[in-house]
Amino acid sequence: MSTFSEMIENITPEIYQSLKLAVEIGKWPDGRKLTQEQKELSLQAVIAWELQNLPEEERTGYISQQCASHSKPEPQVLFKSNTVH
Repeated sequence: MSTFSEMIENITPEIYQSLKLAVEIGKWPDGRKLTQEQKELSLQAVIAWELQNLPEEERTGYISQQCASHSKPEPQVLFKSNTVH
């Protein structure tokens, strides 16, 4: 039997997409519901595949490092008018 990392190396982009969709909707393409163990293993496989094949910003769970407190605040305008008083 193959190791987990050997199995990840054999996942094609099509298999990856199928696994990712199955985890997202909780069902296999044929409509059968995933068990909790299948969800966990499939999610582990998706994350491991992404680690090897996708840039960081495209991976599941990626959160930008920019914090809201570091971005330039926008003024709170209730009414906008083009007339000058």
